[in-house]
Amino acid sequence: MLRPWAAGLLLATAACTSTRPPQPLDAPKEAETVAAAVRVEPGVSQALARYRRQQLRGLSYALTLLVPADKQQDVQATETIRFQLKSTAQPLQLDFKEQTERLQQLTVNGRSVPIDHRQEHLIIPAAALRAGPNEISIHFRAGNLSLNRNDDFLYTLLVPDRARTVFPVFDQPDLKASFQLTLDVPSDWQALANAPLYPDRRVYPVNDSVYTYSFAPSDTISTYLFSFVAGKFQTAESPATDGPLAGRNMRLLHRETDPDKLRLSLGPIFQIHRDALAFLEDYTALPYPFKKLDLAALPDFQYGGMEHVGAIDYRASTLFLDAGATQDQLLARSSLISHETAHMWFGDLVTMRWFDDVWMKEVFANFMADKITQRAVPGANYDLKFVVDHYPAAYAVDRTAGANPIRQPLDNLQDAGSLYGGIIYHKAPIMMRQLERLMGEEAFRDGLREYLHRYAHGNATWPDLIQILDARTPADLQAWNQVWVNQPGRPVFDYELQLKDGKISQLELTQKAEDGSDRLWPQLFEVLLVYPDGRTKELTVNMNQPRVQLSEAVGAPAPQFMLFNSTGLGYGVFPMDDQLNVRLEYRYDALAKALGRNLAQLPSPVARAASYVNLYENVLNGRYLAPRPLLNVYRQRLPLEREELNLKLMTSQLTDIYWKLLTPAQRTALAPTLERELWQALAQNPAPNQKKLLFKAYQSVALTQDAQTRLYRIWDQQQPPAGVTLTEDDYTALALALAVRDYPAPAPILARQLTRIKNPDRQRRLQFLLPALAPEPATRDAFFASLSDEQNREKEAWVTAALGYLHHPLRAAASEKYLPQSLALLEEIQRTGDIFFPYDWLRATLGYYQTPTAARTVRDFLAAHPQYNPRLRAKLQQAADDLLRAEKLVR
Repeated sequence: MLRPWAAGLLLATAACTSTRPPQPLDAPKEAETVAAAVRVEPGVSQALARYRRQQLRGLSYALTLLVPADKQQDVQATETIRFQLKSTAQPLQLDFKEQTERLQQLTVNGRSVPIDHRQEHLIIPAAALRAGPNEISIHFRAGNLSLNRNDDFLYTLLVPDRARTVFPVFDQPDLKASFQLTLDVPSDWQALANAPLYPDRRVYPVNDSVYTYSFAPSDTISTYLFSFVAGKFQTAESPATDGPLAGRNMRLLHRETDPDKLRLSLGPIFQIHRDALAFLEDYTALPYPFKKLDLAALPDFQYGGMEHVGAIDYRASTLFLDAGATQDQLLARSSLISHETAHMWFGDLVTMRWFDDVWMKEVFANFMADKITQRAVPGANYDLKFVVDHYPAAYAVDRTAGANPIRQPLDNLQDAGSLYGGIIYHKAPIMMRQLERLMGEEAFRDGLREYLHRYAHGNATWPDLIQILDARTPADLQAWNQVWVNQPGRPVFDYELQLKDGKISQLELTQKAEDGSDRLWPQLFEVLLVYPDGRTKELTVNMNQPRVQLSEAVGAPAPQFMLFNSTGLGYGVFPMDDQLNVRLEYRYDALAKALGRNLAQLPSPVARAASYVNLYENVLNGRYLAPRPLLNVYRQRLPLEREELNLKLMTSQLTDIYWKLLTPAQRTALAPTLERELWQALAQNPAPNQKKLLFKAYQSVALTQDAQTRLYRIWDQQQPPAGVTLTEDDYTALALALAVRDYPAPAPILARQLTRIKNPDRQRRLQFLLPALAPEPATRDAFFASLSDEQNREKEAWVTAALGYLHHPLRAAASEKYLPQSLALLEEIQRTGDIFFPYDWLRATLGYYQTPTAARTVRDFLAAHPQYNPRLRAKLQQAADDLLRAEKLVR
């Protein structure tokens, strides 16, 4: 049954936009495809993908790789590709983004064929092919770009189009195939892949130094999901259970050496996976769809996790937690595991047809992860976590000049990596929750079940899903989809309140697009009326027009104040209720005190979280109050906010204002007072995790000699504040914070910290960071210059961490000279790095600058490159948004 407000919501949508959505990669017109020769050009074009999808069936790959112990030596490889071909009207293009000399021998259907490799493709001549079954065999040296080779381990990471950088392949998501992998690796290595080992052969020695891992054929999967991990790892196993994966063990490869982390983490890691599997089997009404589920925990993995079928990869630091883990860290681990497990259904079982719909797999992974974590973590507040996780991250992109829609057109897979970002990971779940609310949870769930059943082990588009959901509601989802999915940006709300005889006579809300256009985001949110005696009245707003009268409010007593978006589910910049009639130009202290009192009257942690988010967004928009008064609000709230996720949100915003939106002189003047207030709040707070959050904030803002000396003593003696648990990683972070402040210790702090670290992977990370934190500018200059060499950027997580310290506000005056070269390297970083690296590079570089000269550097770069890659241009505009706003707000 359609709720009354839902009908009105959708009626308005058709009139609010006329923009056509990006066209999906649907089935091509056969005659047109066959008649037109497909060009040979770099990447994987839509034309090539359409042709091959029409022509190819029954794909399988048999791949043998000989991996030497020395990472400087090439990986020798052989490959056999089998497939059914519809027509031999054209040559067939295999994708191989490597040097031609790596290709050694090509055989097609038993006949040797000359190697024709150009524009990143190995061309198979039509004369060598035949309609029906075909077999291609290739001897080659594997490409290294995506093998992620370390001294004693390696792993593949092939999303979105990186399979073609390792071996010749039809690298597009809708040509699913079975992979049979054989690995020859050093005898002291372990290996993991998508499929189980052959039960009859498993692992057998070639000689004393080489073992062969022979894996069974995998499930039918997309090329970006093909994966293997090999190296010196420890193994942990979860015994088989009666639930999901009944009769099959879950295996984990890891390199963790901390016994406390292992003792405290292994059980929860396996249990969260089991809980996620059980939830997803119930929600989707489909059993776990693949042969096995194993895991690998990788040091400094580029992403939090990657959903390879049957062999999920994780960043080890997120999985292995110790006794000092905060609630936020525990929730983040649960959410990450749930996210990657949800991908087994959303993305792996049913895969997008083309990467313009990559957001679909990510939105449902996040959407399901939020639901799973609500059940899996005792005491977790689902609504609060949703607000804190998604809204700040979505707004950080959607407020910028480089904002992108959720669904973006894509002509060539070589640009697919630039589609990823905060919009698909954070705005899309917000949109999906609005959609679920519109349809009702049961109808929405049943639509997803139908979608998964219909397209299982195949590919689908967003229009395919919308069509299924649209049939389950009288609401016009096609129209609703236009503004939420196909257009960027967010609305800004305002209101007008009229009172008569102490009661509300009119409450009108207005919506307009932040960019000034006439777009309308139909949505539902709540307004909370708060009264002096503690009573509240919450009203739902159906914002389906630019101006909406909230008739339910008429006749209600005049409230002490109103809170807009009190449940946190609305999307946009909401107004503040200024009952004091305080204007932007004056009485900041009075407004700050009033806001503090109002926040204290909100018992709901979700309402407070929504308030913190909205206050910060209004400050960045120059509405109602300036940065300093909001900082004062947060200072008042430090000893009062006892919800851990809210305290994390608030201290994060507090430190951002401190470093980004105050002048150096203002920071210096405020530091003694703010340090004292944070330390007092830490001492008074009874909760260990909250104490740790406050300690982290204290560590971040410390500028005075007294504060730095206190931090040094804590680090030197390894004696944390009472009630705070600090781990090896925390002491390393503390050492880095002291180093960037050039603390005059008797002996070099970082060199001493290096001797305290026992894990070799974490030792190597700190060694990499050392020159970026050196007190001598010449050493830092040499380190930055070294990043021009691709080999020095291989560990992307290390690079972005180093850049954060190199460009720290305390080093900004000496580091601003790096900005032009940092921007000049961006195109190369996109070509050679993984999908998140370009934006991470920019954020770590630009994140804390606030000077007009830094802003001018960005503007000059954009002006000097009018034909710049539009997706990279957008990433730069997104990353530079804080800088450009600081230029206006810092006074």
